[in-house]
Amino acid sequence: MAHRIGIIAIGRNEGDRLRVCLESVVGKGRVVYVDSGSTDGSVEMARGMGVEVVGLDLSTPFTAARARNEGFARLSALEPEVEFAQFVDGDCEVVAGWLERAVEELTAKPKAAVVCGRRRERHREATLYNRLCDIEWDTPVGEAKACGGDAMIRAAAFREVGGYDASVIAGEEPEMCVRLRAKGWKVFRVDADMTLHDAAMTRFGQWWKRNVRAGHAYAEGYTMHGAPPERHGAKSVRSNWVWGLLVPALIVALAWPLPIVSAVLLLAYPLMWFRIHRGERRRGRSACDARAYSMFVLLGKIPQAMGQLKFKWSRLRGKRSKLIEYKGAALAAQ
Repeated sequence: MAHRIGIIAIGRNEGDRLRVCLESVVGKGRVVYVDSGSTDGSVEMARGMGVEVVGLDLSTPFTAARARNEGFARLSALEPEVEFAQFVDGDCEVVAGWLERAVEELTAKPKAAVVCGRRRERHREATLYNRLCDIEWDTPVGEAKACGGDAMIRAAAFREVGGYDASVIAGEEPEMCVRLRAKGWKVFRVDADMTLHDAAMTRFGQWWKRNVRAGHAYAEGYTMHGAPPERHGAKSVRSNWVWGLLVPALIVALAWPLPIVSAVLLLAYPLMWFRIHRGERRRGRSACDARAYSMFVLLGKIPQAMGQLKFKWSRLRGKRSKLIEYKGAALAAQ
């Protein structure tokens, strides 16, 4: 490839998923794998594939943001003139042709700091929760406000803003994108498959914790960048407070003294479901996907409100929240 690129993969105990991830990028640029205390032989496997390995010191609190920063630092030390860095989670496979497409996009758009494509779920129909992830990642193409964990980033732009904020336990990608856009850089989503992801989400409890983490990310992002004109996370935070906490509390509190009012409030949920469902159908979503997605978007307001409360409580105590995991590993995908 004409331009010098590097690939940074992060993970812990991903096993065969990591092997598939690394096989998809080895030979296409300098590859750095950042490991957060794996006990399944991931480090030995990566080194056996000729991949540079960074082992995180776990005496310092782990975040995916910190892992990506340390991976980029090692990549820069090995390849000082690297132009583009592809970040990928260890449970994802980079689709053939994506790296070339991403370099083309960044080369054609000098003010583009980040370019990302479509992350797809490898086993979409295995579980309802996998399908929900796949729907969630089907976002519009064009200029965007943020990217996810899988993305190619211009090294100069990454350095200009100091990379990810290593203290952020979730939602570190949108937070960095806020700072990039404040510097005049742009973020783009393109109409191309980028990675295949393996959510391995089989239980309702995993889905619930993932949404608690999302709520925490919204609250923390809003605290950092919620002031005008950015208003980062403001809409999501407000929606979660209303539909995940305030309305349910009123329904319960008024059930005995004002049962009619309580029932009217309860009816607001099917009306909101219909509104979301109609929007998803207009976007071309299948009836089955639209029904499921609309229901779980509404249900997800409750754990997301809990995540926001968790952030507020930690902040009041002057402590930082611990990592919220849903996969049983120290690294949870987005």
